[in-house]
Amino acid sequence: MKSSRFVPFIIILAVGAFVIYSLKGGSSDEDYLPSIQKERNEKAEFMKSGNGSPFLKDSIPFTELHYFPIDPKYRVKAKLQPIEGKKVVILSTSDGNQQKYLEYANAIFSLDGIENRLLILELMEMGPQRGKLFLAFADQTSSSETYGAGRYLDVKKVPAATSVVLDFNLAYNPYCAYNDSYSCPFPPKENILEVAIRAGEMNYNHEK
Repeated sequence: MKSSRFVPFIIILAVGAFVIYSLKGGSSDEDYLPSIQKERNEKAEFMKSGNGSPFLKDSIPFTELHYFPIDPKYRVKAKLQPIEGKKVVILSTSDGNQQKYLEYANAIFSLDGIENRLLILELMEMGPQRGKLFLAFADQTSSSETYGAGRYLDVKKVPAATSVVLDFNLAYNPYCAYNDSYSCPFPPKENILEVAIRAGEMNYNHEK
């Protein structure tokens, strides 16, 4: 009979551990850095020889991707603020065209003592990507340490979520940073941050 008393306690511990794990963005401090590095290594391999690589498309020589050091400081938990009366947002692209998106939510977070707000958009185009979330941003490193036209960050849509983990260590360049033949949307003006996000992918150095 004594052992049965421990069952609820074990369940409480398990639930508590899961909550803490989720709040940290789904990975422990111990495996966080290796997981980011693993993703970077896999991306480098894809760029070298993967089907769909922007380098292989036009036979552009691939050298090396450059990143800021992995820093857990830039993995932030942001509050999701729903947008009432969502409007269509039209973003200009690198090839002079435009793409339409729908407002989804604002992600609000604090970094370096400054409150920041990023507008998350939803793809409107027909096809398998319709409804996918899109987050493009620029910051105080843009055009110097990082790609001048901004960087992207993948965000997973979770119905009824009130918060989201933004991991800027996973911020990446659009394909037009490597190959001018791609059409890449620029960040909306709301997403030009006043802080320096020294995390994620840096400028790609094209060797002539």
